[in-house]
Amino acid sequence: MNQSFKEKDMQSIIGWILRAGVFVSMAIVFIGGVVYIYRHGHATADYHTFKGVPDFVHNASGIINGIFTFRGRAIIQAGIILLIATPVIRVVFSAVGFVLEKDYLYVGITLIVLLIIFSSMLSGHAG
Repeated sequence: MNQSFKEKDMQSIIGWILRAGVFVSMAIVFIGGVVYIYRHGHATADYHTFKGVPDFVHNASGIINGIFTFRGRAIIQAGIILLIATPVIRVVFSAVGFVLEKDYLYVGITLIVLLIIFSSMLSGHAG
């Protein structure tokens, strides 16, 4: 790798990733909210029966299909997923930065953190 690449450069890239992830997810949630209010703002809420969250926002294919069919809840859900994924992306880029710096102890620690994050996501258990 180029010798001019320094730890400060990686920190600025990681900071940019975090800011961009938050702003993009905020914009997506806002757009989804506008779409949802446009399509359902006139509806009267019925508080006598609990309807819950629609099934299409529970899996990736439903969310993607909902985005293409311009459903507000699916767009909001995509923004929230992006917001949750932003710190995970930061950890991935930290691992890349540690590899470039040849700091293999921190590469191992970062990969263990990623393993814990992914195993928690897949198992559904927290901490």
